[in-house]
Amino acid sequence: MTKQVRQLDRVVIRFAGDSGDGMQLTGDRFTSETAQLGNDISTLPNFPAEIRAPAGTLPGVSSFQVHFADFDILTPGDAPNVLVAMNPAALKANLRDLPGGADIIVNTDEFTTRNLTKVGYTANPLEDGSLDGYAVHPVGLTSMTVRALADLDVSKKDAERAKNMFALGLLSWMYSRPYESTITFLERKFAARPELVAANIAAFKAGWNFGETTEDFAVRYEVKPAKMSPGNYRNVTGNTALALGVVAARVRSGRPVVLGAYPITPASDILHELSKHKRFDVTTVQAEDEIAAIGVALGASYGGALGVTSTSGPGVALKGETISLAVALELPLIIIDVQRAGPSTGMPTKTEQADLNMALFGRHGEAPVAVIAPKSPSDCFYAVLDAARIALTYRTPVILLSDGYIANGSEPWLLPEIADLPDLSVEFATEPNGPAGEFLPYLRDPKTLARPWAIPGTPGLEHRIGGLEKADKTGDISYDPANHDLMVRTRAARIEAIEVPDIEVEDPDGDARVLVLGWGSTYGPIGAACRALRQRGCAIAQAHLRHLSPMPRNLGEVLKRYDKVVIPEMNLGQLAHVIRARHLIDVIGYNQVRGLPFTAAELETMLEEVVKNV
Repeated sequence: MTKQVRQLDRVVIRFAGDSGDGMQLTGDRFTSETAQLGNDISTLPNFPAEIRAPAGTLPGVSSFQVHFADFDILTPGDAPNVLVAMNPAALKANLRDLPGGADIIVNTDEFTTRNLTKVGYTANPLEDGSLDGYAVHPVGLTSMTVRALADLDVSKKDAERAKNMFALGLLSWMYSRPYESTITFLERKFAARPELVAANIAAFKAGWNFGETTEDFAVRYEVKPAKMSPGNYRNVTGNTALALGVVAARVRSGRPVVLGAYPITPASDILHELSKHKRFDVTTVQAEDEIAAIGVALGASYGGALGVTSTSGPGVALKGETISLAVALELPLIIIDVQRAGPSTGMPTKTEQADLNMALFGRHGEAPVAVIAPKSPSDCFYAVLDAARIALTYRTPVILLSDGYIANGSEPWLLPEIADLPDLSVEFATEPNGPAGEFLPYLRDPKTLARPWAIPGTPGLEHRIGGLEKADKTGDISYDPANHDLMVRTRAARIEAIEVPDIEVEDPDGDARVLVLGWGSTYGPIGAACRALRQRGCAIAQAHLRHLSPMPRNLGEVLKRYDKVVIPEMNLGQLAHVIRARHLIDVIGYNQVRGLPFTAAELETMLEEVVKNV
């Protein structure tokens, strides 16, 4: 039977099931297949907070959304065109996000009376007409997988677990994805158990063949490659990009890197990835707690390495005293905060931007640090290099604010040439610098205000270290009021002296009266919303902050060009408060703290109202 092939410019697919159904693996493999074709992609994994919620319940639903297109895309998509629901809980948890007419592929084997009752269904939605507004495709994913593996030497349990590969095979056929890489992946993943290699490959091929032969899927689709700059690409998540950025910082600085970390969601993958790169002189230490982790990193910096620590909001709270110590010691240190929903333990697997106030102000005393925020998964690589530049040049702690949305999301990344990356090499103090032949550890560079960095044990450069206030130049303990005032102001001036590029504004026609200002992961939804508005004839400008401390020097002048400034944030208005205080501009805040990223559609609706009312 010859199937019709239809061309599409974009598709959003969501795989959803129990946390043990392998939805993250399925989505990741589909994304890898899609990346090979050259589509632009953006993904949104969504995990339950519980380690293992009861099977078949709403709290246990795990999903993976992938948006791919033949053009440049900025978000993982607002609403899925296709939902793969492995059980009633997955259907109920995700149905509200589907537009009318969306395809729903359901595993009918799981729609038992018991499973329906678990999630509050009084009738089977596959039979009561409640799904009439959608294109429903009932498929016995579990039973068909078991039958496909009947001749193989695997248990019934292992056969049932392979149903995610059946679903992946079906979707790979529907959207004309190449499958060779998935076969290779399965051979490597289960190399120690050949029976599982055979079972998963058989399930995948059975799903592909089912799509090819069933009459329920009369159409398959193609999405052509996107037009992208030539070069070598790889699919990268934000956490992986952060880790690779740390490795690149080691190479470009010539200094060993020491990561002190304590596992915490959603930052743990940084530790996992960096532990693979020992050959690059990257040392990873899994410490007993968050305080020990940053102590390891700061001690490494004192010894001449680049100290890095990775964590999330609760960990930053614990690290606050050591960050203050790093401010006083004036040593390079990178603190990666992959933000999650709080307060306290909050919602560990959900995203938020609520740590900005803590990054800017969350230490005792006057303890300013540099703060930067990447805007996308691939931008995390360059943000780490920027953080390393600042930390090494200005001898300061730098807080890098990623978040769960960026950390777990993925997109294509054009691999850079190592020689094109910034030179991060540093010069250590090797000789006394005082007029009488003594070493003055707090004698500053007149441009950067950074003090010299002396490796312990260098002859003639012995100096006192510790958290008590330092005397100017000598570094001796000082309780002198005038000296304390000088040191406090000097540390603040050193942060303000950091060179950061001017903020750039995207205003194609130059006649916009409304500016949307964002930071961090709001870049994608803001950009998609502004793009949609411009296509409809609305003039709107967009600017995005990477550097949050210090901020670009031209920011005030840029803000005053516009009649209205809108700041969307996944918090209750933290950047908006800072902008109001520093620039006396009554910005319009648009805020949500749902543990989910903004959708482009909701921002588009809100911004259109602002533009109309200017």
